[in-house]
Amino acid sequence: MAAEPPVLPDSAEARRWAAEELAKPEYRDAAPSWVDTLWRNFLDWLQSLDGSSGDSTAVPSPVIALVIAAIIAAAIILARPRLNARARKAKDVFEREAAMSAIDYRNRAEAAAAAGKWGDAVVDRFRAVVRSAEDRTILDPQPGRTADEAARALSVSFNAESGRLLRAAAVFDGIRYGNRYAGSADYQEMVGLDSDLDATKPVPSGSAVRLP
Repeated sequence: MAAEPPVLPDSAEARRWAAEELAKPEYRDAAPSWVDTLWRNFLDWLQSLDGSSGDSTAVPSPVIALVIAAIIAAAIILARPRLNARARKAKDVFEREAAMSAIDYRNRAEAAAAAGKWGDAVVDRFRAVVRSAEDRTILDPQPGRTADEAARALSVSFNAESGRLLRAAAVFDGIRYGNRYAGSADYQEMVGLDSDLDATKPVPSGSAVRLP
């Protein structure tokens, strides 16, 4: 049996498809401003091709469909760099909030854990790790620091804990900026890391000595 020919939209349907596709926020927000003007001009040109005014030189629908596909492809290409830039946006450890101490973060983490909100508990306990290191002058306060940057910086002074630090940073990012599930075991691991670092004296050489 011969395959059925593809269904091609007429010019009105093609305009509707293109308008719905390019009206999506990811295109309109990410594309350069001059694309809006280009889009309006394109719609005006497309309107002139439908032959509604009785013009005998109306462009066939297949041609219009190909033009629509080309316009959408161009919009995707233009939007992709900015969309990728958003995806690469720095994943800060701290939110833009009033300064909190390591104890504040620990208390908030404990409250979240008591309520079974393990994701919030893990996130705040990692923040306690970083804030404690800042309070102890192991790390200089640095706005915009990411979890991975904090873990790598702490690994210099706590070389023996570098693996745990990097895993903790990955867990933090997965929960805070991804869709990672957190449980009580994740929280207990973060509590253990926080407690061990707090009880360890950092040494510039990268070795570390447990405090008595």
